[in-house]
Amino acid sequence: METEKNYLAASDVYKSYGQGEKKIHVLRGITVKFEQGKSYAITGVSGSGKSTLIHILGGLDEPSSGHVSYNNQNIFKFRAAQKNFFHNGTIGFVFQFHYLIKELSVLENVMMMGMIRGERRDVCKKRAHFLLDRCGIEHKAEAYPTQLSGGQQQRVAIARAMFNKPAFLLADEPTGNLDEETAKQITALFFEGQKEWGMGIILCSHDYGVYGQMETVYRLHDGFLTEVGK
Repeated sequence: METEKNYLAASDVYKSYGQGEKKIHVLRGITVKFEQGKSYAITGVSGSGKSTLIHILGGLDEPSSGHVSYNNQNIFKFRAAQKNFFHNGTIGFVFQFHYLIKELSVLENVMMMGMIRGERRDVCKKRAHFLLDRCGIEHKAEAYPTQLSGGQQQRVAIARAMFNKPAFLLADEPTGNLDEETAKQITALFFEGQKEWGMGIILCSHDYGVYGQMETVYRLHDGFLTEVGK
C-alpha cells in the first residue's frame, strides 16, 4: 500500500517590515503547496525575500498575515512539544550562516540532532561519521567550527540538517560557499535522501547547476511567487 504523502503549504502569506510610508512588502500573498518526496527550487535576485519565505515555511519567522500548514495543521499554533518535533524531526534546515556550536566538535555538532531526540550515543556517532564522510568532511570530525573554512562549516551544517532524516529539507543557498565539485556531491546527497526515505527538498539558489536539477522551479519577484520553466 502506498504511503500517504506529507504536505507543507503556505496560504496567502504576506510579510511586511516597517510602518506607514516606510513599510516594505516582502511577500504579497504567497500560496504554494510542497509534497514530500519531490524537489523544489525558489530563485530570485538577492533581497527578493527568498530567505524570508524559507524561514516562514520552517516556522522560524511568522508572516504578517496568512499561515503555513503541515498536513493541514497551522504550524504557528503548534504546542511546545509539536513545535519541537517539527523543528527537530520533520524539518531539516540549512542556512546561509551555519549556526554551529563553537564549543562542540564537528562530530558533536552533527550528533546533537540525534541526542536531542534521546537516541543512543553510539548510534548517533555512527550516523554522524557516515554523513560527514558523505559530505567530504569526515577528516575534520574532531576539529572545532572555528578551525574550519566557510565551505567546510557549510558541509557540517548540511550533515546536521540531514541527521534525523527529515520529511523536508529547507536549504537557503546550500552550495553558495562550495566549489563546483563539492556542490555536485552535496546535491547528490540531497537526492539520496529523497530516494532513501522520501525527503522533500525545498531550496533557494542562484546556481542553475543546482536549481536546474529540481523538479519544480519557482521565481520570487516583487513579492510574488511564480512557477517557471527550466
